[in-house]
Amino acid sequence: MSEKFSDDLFDLKNDRRLSVYLYRAGFGCWLLYIVSGAQFMQSVRTYRTDFGVFAFFLMVMGLSASMIYDYYHHPAEFDQKKKWLAFSYLVLAGLIYFFILHKAPVALPNFQNLF
Repeated sequence: MSEKFSDDLFDLKNDRRLSVYLYRAGFGCWLLYIVSGAQFMQSVRTYRTDFGVFAFFLMVMGLSASMIYDYYHHPAEFDQKKKWLAFSYLVLAGLIYFFILHKAPVALPNFQNLF
């Protein structure tokens, strides 16, 4: 085993693992989005929209990574996914603009007064 784990993981042409990991991370972030709406998660409720947009971002990145594999190994699936990828990027751009960039910037507390 002369190759490192990272060499195999980023071989998107011949390995689907990175896309699967991105999908799973996106699903986990989507679950965090759902749970953050509960009463006991009020401390992170302000980040709920960010969790949702980040979940969508991770899933679109997973689709992008899986399309590299499909381009070489499954051309018919690649042709079908091209349309969904373009649509996903447009939706992601809209979500980022309307929910993240359109708001006022987050004000960070002044940490100089703590010391």
